[in-house]
Amino acid sequence: MNHAFPCGTLPLDFVGTLRARRNAEPMEKLATPELLDDWFVESGMLDLAPSANEADLTIALELREAIYDLVAARLDDRPLPAEAVTELNLQASGLPVTLRLGPDGTTRTGSVLQGLAALARETVEILGDDEGALLRECARPECTQVYLDRSRGHRREWCAMKTCGNRVKAAAYRARQHSAKS
Repeated sequence: MNHAFPCGTLPLDFVGTLRARRNAEPMEKLATPELLDDWFVESGMLDLAPSANEADLTIALELREAIYDLVAARLDDRPLPAEAVTELNLQASGLPVTLRLGPDGTTRTGSVLQGLAALARETVEILGDDEGALLRECARPECTQVYLDRSRGHRREWCAMKTCGNRVKAAAYRARQHSAKS
């Protein structure tokens, strides 16, 4: 697998394909059309790779950054940027992914634009609904992953416990052990 899905929310996992945004050189997980194809299949959004090309990749990255700009504005309690809203609404108006029932169950097929439309529509639902209040950014300084905090007390700190949570807790443990020896 080329991609991780720690959030449980596909549009926010999609935003996470640009890792460590605040670093001097963030890590781009969608560097090629083939990696975009992989993301759609690995996410379970599509059963078959949509055969992305460079133009599709450009549109996907524009949508990803629009979603991030909207989420960042919501996290900072700022007005939603008009350009990002326009991009999101444009993509949300696209055709849906094709669902078919067959002898082996459901299949999901479509183009890159159909997959992006699904991501955009889900983002509209998150930002336009009460779920937007549950948006959080991972507390690990090197991570810029955003997620919906659906925990009971709304005190979740990390995008995923098995990655960022463990790293933060292990670092704190090592620091305590080092302090105790000094």
